[in-house]
Amino acid sequence: MAELDIQISVEEGDWPSEEILQSLAERVLGEAANYLKKNEKQPFPKMAPELSLVFTDDASIREINAEWRSQDKATNVLSFPAFPLEPGGTPGPMLGDIIIARETVEREAVELEKSFDDHLTHLMVHGFLHLFGYDHMNNSEAERMEGLETRILAGLGLSDPYAGQDPI
Repeated sequence: MAELDIQISVEEGDWPSEEILQSLAERVLGEAANYLKKNEKQPFPKMAPELSLVFTDDASIREINAEWRSQDKATNVLSFPAFPLEPGGTPGPMLGDIIIARETVEREAVELEKSFDDHLTHLMVHGFLHLFGYDHMNNSEAERMEGLETRILAGLGLSDPYAGQDPI
């Protein structure tokens, strides 16, 4: 992919092979990058910025969440931008890291009555948008970010993950 240099690491948990995850990430994040570039006029540097996707388990993400966010609990996805970036700003050579926990994704997919792959796809897009400076700390930010997620997921053939919910 020309827009992103995606590095995959499976650290813990019962994940598919790195090849399968790489293919999924290239398709999903490629769609997200193309959407941002075309519809949000998101600039990209000439050299594709590097993005790491770390696939782990609940125990590992709980430790990371406790250390970096002072929240001693597992979560589905964490994003760590390499550099602060506002939406529409040009990323540097390192975009950042997205960390995803297997058990939480699996549990949430069942609760939401979605396939594991569809929920994983949503969380990849969600984490990716955080790296570009999008957030959901208030209703206005949440509406903007959730709208982007919904439109990107529609481009991937997935339904609105927020249908019937208030913004987070």
